[in-house]
Amino acid sequence: MTTQTDGNPTPSAIDGATPQIDRWRSDLGHAYRDRNSVSEVGIEKLSRAWAQVLAPLGADQPESILEVGSNIGLQLRALRRITQAEFFAVEPNPESLRILVEDGVAPVENTREGMANAIPFDDGTADLAFTSGVLIHVPPEQLDAACHEIYRCSKRWIGCLEYFSDQPESKPYHGFSDMLFKRDFGGHWMDLYPDLRLVGNGFFWRRSTGLDNITWWLFEKR
Repeated sequence: MTTQTDGNPTPSAIDGATPQIDRWRSDLGHAYRDRNSVSEVGIEKLSRAWAQVLAPLGADQPESILEVGSNIGLQLRALRRITQAEFFAVEPNPESLRILVEDGVAPVENTREGMANAIPFDDGTADLAFTSGVLIHVPPEQLDAACHEIYRCSKRWIGCLEYFSDQPESKPYHGFSDMLFKRDFGGHWMDLYPDLRLVGNGFFWRRSTGLDNITWWLFEKR
């Protein structure tokens, strides 16, 4: 265990970790986990949302799914209600990952401690690789690397559920000025990888879904 200059204890560092990742591995990440605990109502809302995301695939559903930045696996818990896919997870906060495994969300051999711009999984690990509220926390200079890693680990589909802005912008996040970055992530994905085919996209409005005003995109690699 080490100590940051702000006095927060952090676990042993992940190689190449940014200051943002170090925060997710200490107090900021712990507080996020506490704010987003498991609830029946929340999981049911997420499962209905995921049913909309995956609906354009019809009967051709993913048999394996990788969540990048899983926390305690709320998205995967919701997906379990609508799919029998095998789950994989990568998460920088070791305590959150431990809870995910202990709760049986994914087997320990399918989980890794790591970050989006250096995912410790093989090429084509899962049919679908996705983020939900994760790319918004990746510094702009690391975004292309994170997208490359997600693209690499996806066998076929890429999912992206993030805050949207027409133009890139940074917003304060729980006292930090370098932790939340909004943009048109769907456009960024398509500009970065012209081979991607848009399968579907939409918006989850907080007042009707209980979710956090999230824009989603689902792409297929061609």
